[in-house]
Amino acid sequence: MQTASKLTAIVATTFLTTFCEVAEAGRRFTYVYEAKVAEKGEIELENWVTWKAGPNDQNGFDFRHEIEYGVTDRFQMALYVADWQITDNAARYQNTGLEGIYQLTDPKKAFLGSALYGEVKLGDQQFKLETKGIVQKNFGPLVLAYNATLEAEWEGANLQNLDESYGKLEQSAGASWKFSDNIKIGGEFQQKFYLKENWSVPTQSVVYAGPNIALEYGRYFATFTGMVQATGVSGQPDFQLRTIFGVEF
Repeated sequence: MQTASKLTAIVATTFLTTFCEVAEAGRRFTYVYEAKVAEKGEIELENWVTWKAGPNDQNGFDFRHEIEYGVTDRFQMALYVADWQITDNAARYQNTGLEGIYQLTDPKKAFLGSALYGEVKLGDQQFKLETKGIVQKNFGPLVLAYNATLEAEWEGANLQNLDESYGKLEQSAGASWKFSDNIKIGGEFQQKFYLKENWSVPTQSVVYAGPNIALEYGRYFATFTGMVQATGVSGQPDFQLRTIFGVEF
């Protein structure tokens, strides 16, 4: 009887360790959003760096500094303190934004995790709106996630003259395998459809794909994704490398 009890305890411990979810800091992906949200009262600081490289030395860096806060156990808000970029050896402020994510179903408890995402950005020469549907499926150490995104943008010489408008449809997906408590490895896929000014017909489609790795140490984390363009569309980066690193409180 004692041997059977010990065996049962070992099997249960192994199952829980392998297939049950525990709280994770940071992100598994950098382009794909997961259906998880911060716990109530939890604060997370994130820094984004995206290097974009193209032909003829068309290189640039995009930066974001973000503060996330768990309003409730289902609703998370985030402030983009500043989005800015460096191109042609010059730095330029782009916008400041506000993001909200509402979790419909918890991927750790439900058959399928899901969430709704909304974002608004305002800069000195642009205004952006974005909405996103997020689904996530967990298979023990394996996490699969999919996003469907609609984005609208208005640009101009100043906020009183936003005379150019753009639309974009996007789908993205990711897979990530947890090798240990500190390392997760996977890949990401992204497809963008750029719309005409009336947002009715796509003008071009761009596809990116590549590997990623997420590292975690206690409250600190860093995630890296390298994406290569698979469609050969001119005017779009041939390669992107995004890093998100930060800390949870």
